[in-house]
Amino acid sequence: MTVRVLAVDDSRTMRGLLDQALREAGFAVRLAEDGLDGLDRLKEEIPDIVITDINMPRLDGFGFIEAVRKERDYRGLPILVLTTESAPELKARARDAGATGWIVKPFDERKLVAAIQRVTATL
Repeated sequence: MTVRVLAVDDSRTMRGLLDQALREAGFAVRLAEDGLDGLDRLKEEIPDIVITDINMPRLDGFGFIEAVRKERDYRGLPILVLTTESAPELKARARDAGATGWIVKPFDERKLVAAIQRVTATL
C-alpha cells in the first residue's frame, strides 16, 4: 500500500523539495499552501500522515494541528512538524496541540522518510 502524505508549507520551494523527495521515496503526495488550504485538502482525501510547517499565513501550523485534532476522523492521524524553529517551548506547544513529531529544516531526506515510515508502520 502506498502511504499518502499531505505536506503543508507556505514556501513554494519547500513544497517542491518535499514533493520530489517523498515521491522518489514512493509516497503519494498532496500539497497545501497553508493551514486553511491543508484543511480543505483533508476534506478531499484523508492522508496517512501530515507534514506541516509552523509559520504560515492565514492559519499557522499550531492552528492547523488544533483544527485537525478537533475532528474525530483525524484524531489518530500522525502529524509531523517540519520547521526552521527549534525552541523547546514551541516543540511543547506543538506536542500539546497534537503533533506526533518535530523535524527541523533543512531536512535530511533519509531521516524524514524514516520518520514517516516509523509513524505509518502499522498501516
